[in-house]
Amino acid sequence: MGQFFSWVKSNEKQILVILDNLAKKGVEVSEAVVVMLSDLDNPEHHKQIHILETEADSLVREIFSELNSTFITPLDREDMQRVASKIDDTIDHMDGIASRLYSYKITITPPYALDIANELVNATKEVELMTAKLQNMKNPSTMIEHCRKTSAIEHTVDDLYKLAMAELFESTDAIQIIKLKDIYESMETASDRCQDVADVVEDIVLKYT
Repeated sequence: MGQFFSWVKSNEKQILVILDNLAKKGVEVSEAVVVMLSDLDNPEHHKQIHILETEADSLVREIFSELNSTFITPLDREDMQRVASKIDDTIDHMDGIASRLYSYKITITPPYALDIANELVNATKEVELMTAKLQNMKNPSTMIEHCRKTSAIEHTVDDLYKLAMAELFESTDAIQIIKLKDIYESMETASDRCQDVADVVEDIVLKYT
C-alpha cells in the first residue's frame, strides 16, 4: 500500500513537470519567431518552429494522458486541462505566424512585427514562470504579479497592433495588406492566448490559496 501512495505522489507531480516543459516550449517557439523575423531569407527557421510545435503537441497529449490515468491530481483536473490547452493555443498561433511569413514569401520584416514578437517572448516567459510555480504555491502574490505583467504585455501588443494596422492601411498594395493583416492578427491572437493562460492561473491561485 505504501508503494501505491508513493507512486500516486510521484505521478501527480509528473503532470506539473510536463506542464512546465510545455510552457518552456512556448518560450522556445516565441524566441524562434524573433529569430525568423530577423532573418526572413532562411527557410530553416520555419521548419525549426514547426518541429518545436510538433514537440509541444506531444507534451499536450502526454499531459492529457496523465490526467486521464491519474487517480489523484495535484490541482483540479479541468484547471490543468485549461492551462495546457491555452499554452498549446499560444504555440499554435506562433507556429501560424511562422507559416504565414513563409507561405506569403515575406522577405522584409513588417513594421512593428519584431517589436510585437519580442513582447511575445516576454509574455511566454511570464507564462513559464507562473506555470512553474503551480508546483508549489507558497507565494501566491508572486504568481498574481506574473499574471498582471502578462496583462500589461498584452496591452502593449494591442497598442503595437493598432499602430501596425494604421500604418498598413496607408498602403495601396491590396495583396500586401491582406498578407500582413493576417500576420499581425495572428501575432495579436497569440498574445491574447498568453493572457488567457494568466486568467486561468489567477483563477487557480484564488481557488487554492
